[in-house]
Amino acid sequence: MILVAGGTGFVGGAIVSELCKRGKKVAVLTRDPGRHKERFPNLNVALLKGDVRDPATLAGAMPGVEAVIGCQQFPNSPMEDRARRYTFEDIDAKGTENLVRAATLAGSVKRYVYLSGAGASPDADRHWFRMKWRAETAVRDSGFAFTIFRPSWVYGPEDRALNRFLRISRFLPFVPLIGNPGEQRLQPVFVEDVARAVAEALEKKAADGQTFEIGGPEVLTMSQVVRTALDVAGRKRALLPAPREVVKAAASLLRFVPGRPLTPDGVDFITMDALADGRQVEKKLGVRMTPLKEALAGYLGQRA
Repeated sequence: MILVAGGTGFVGGAIVSELCKRGKKVAVLTRDPGRHKERFPNLNVALLKGDVRDPATLAGAMPGVEAVIGCQQFPNSPMEDRARRYTFEDIDAKGTENLVRAATLAGSVKRYVYLSGAGASPDADRHWFRMKWRAETAVRDSGFAFTIFRPSWVYGPEDRALNRFLRISRFLPFVPLIGNPGEQRLQPVFVEDVARAVAEALEKKAADGQTFEIGGPEVLTMSQVVRTALDVAGRKRALLPAPREVVKAAASLLRFVPGRPLTPDGVDFITMDALADGRQVEKKLGVRMTPLKEALAGYLGQRA
């Protein structure tokens, strides 16, 4: 059995679907199985209760598990909420350490795949990259066969970034973008490509002990990404940049609003470059990286 921590989320859900297509037996670790019982209506997926922040809840999810996929995220990521322990440290770093420890004690786990982030480093300027490096270290030191993926900016039918711009464009004659979107560089990677890469890593020896960057085939600015999405959706809208420092000032107040819709650190996260070279994933795992317009035409066309 394969246990997916974070399997009810955007990236995790795509991974679960891909594994089920391949006939794998899949279980999803979730804090609230009842809430997510309809998450995979047409798939035979077991929902197991567990919280990566609480080691005592993880042992019950491990019996019979042979591989763990760690792609857990906290709600409303990247807007951290320290009062609720929804932080990169609690979920990415400590959460992965707790999962690795539980998997080790289980005795049945042989392989671990971790979804990190492009830019993970022990001395990175941003704490989220340092926390992802800490998680990577726990996986590398686990003694399991492992594969680590460092995705760039992931998009797809369920994402909360690009889809937000498209929703706004339904009601407004412009789309607001933070900072200088003509300079922010992205290498957007289709979520289904990430899911296929993870599935291949479970089966191919070429993935053993590897750390792969995974990004799309194009380097684009945020303006180009949003403009491409609008074109595919058949909408003509002006792009209206909002000064980054003004938005950060507003975020200083919004972080106190229930749900924390925006925080200053969150603004930094969503306006940084996100570049990752996916050529090694293509070469070693045989997963073609889909161009942005081609992927968008697939799922936006289905919606239309």
